[in-house]
Amino acid sequence: MMNARVWARNLARYRMPSLGRSVVEILITVVPFLALWTSMWAVLEIGYWLSLLLALPAAGFLVRLFMIQHDCGHGAFFRHRVANDWVGRVIGVLTLTPYDFWRRTHAIHHATSGNLERRGIGDVDTLTVCEYLARSKWARLRYRLYRHPIVMFGLGPAYLFILQYRLPLGLVRAGWQPWLSTMGTNLAIAILIATVIGFVGVRAFLLVELPITLLGASIGVWLFYVQHQFEDTLWAHDESWNQHEAALHGSSHYDLPGILCWFTANIGVHHVHHLCSRIPYYRLPRVLRDHPELAATGRLTLIESLKCVRLVLWDESRGRLVSFRDMREHRAHAEPLCSGLSRPRTHVAEERPCGEPPVRRERSRGTCEDGERAHRPGERREPFAELGGARDKPH
Repeated sequence: MMNARVWARNLARYRMPSLGRSVVEILITVVPFLALWTSMWAVLEIGYWLSLLLALPAAGFLVRLFMIQHDCGHGAFFRHRVANDWVGRVIGVLTLTPYDFWRRTHAIHHATSGNLERRGIGDVDTLTVCEYLARSKWARLRYRLYRHPIVMFGLGPAYLFILQYRLPLGLVRAGWQPWLSTMGTNLAIAILIATVIGFVGVRAFLLVELPITLLGASIGVWLFYVQHQFEDTLWAHDESWNQHEAALHGSSHYDLPGILCWFTANIGVHHVHHLCSRIPYYRLPRVLRDHPELAATGRLTLIESLKCVRLVLWDESRGRLVSFRDMREHRAHAEPLCSGLSRPRTHVAEERPCGEPPVRRERSRGTCEDGERAHRPGERREPFAELGGARDKPH
């Protein structure tokens, strides 16, 4: 099988978006979403249970809207940057996601995924076994609460999309652009909400919008979680980390049933997406058809993905994610290996166009390539930043 860098170079030919296909994808997502939202409001007087039944497909279309926004953030949905950016910004009002702020932190996620020295921005907070054992009892409890399914997939997504995205807390020192993006999105959201409430009333708006938003947020966080939090994922220290290998082996192929692939816009083909993020989501199935060997790489079925919930710690000695129970059973072997919990941070990876090797540059004054301050050991990381992000360089 070809190495990851060769794969990235060969996949570059799938990058070109189709204007007609992209427009159709938007229409078949936006129109049903608005129709379902209106239908939920219309049947409120018949019975709220009927309205709630419609909330699930409406949330599915909201997730699909987010995936279109996601492709725009990668510059993959249209050929021109202006088209990508403005479509992404408009959709961000519906998904409650400040587009420009999101694309910046998501770019950091792509440029650092799987690097143990670059955790903390745009990912799920993940500790190694040694780091966890070195923490105080209170710090361990906080981590356990953070990784609990009720928090991770229930309270966390609600906090992320409804509250955290209202301020660019992850990039407070990144200048005025994240603030402009976030405040502009907040203003547009406020105007839209006020307009809708003027037509349907506060009660009806909350009864319709909240279930859709909460379901969509939880589905989105779940998708991001299983794309990187699976047993055979890949994490490495800076000196041995390779961006292409981390993309291919640190991202899963979440092999979902056809209807779920459609609603999630093929985001389950995540290893291919990380290898070449400029491929539009509607071309990802063709990649797997043309290269069936990629379909077996990192494959994770819907049933298998449920087991990923218990995987919470990276075991460096065994090179896989483990559960708290598994960690306790191997604690006698793990503890002697826990020496030196932090490594020097002297380089930063930069995303490159498909097929080009990553550039590793000396870091100056503790900043990332695009100006964000590097996360340092012991610093407080913003919880539930897993869907936060921004523009990545063409890849």
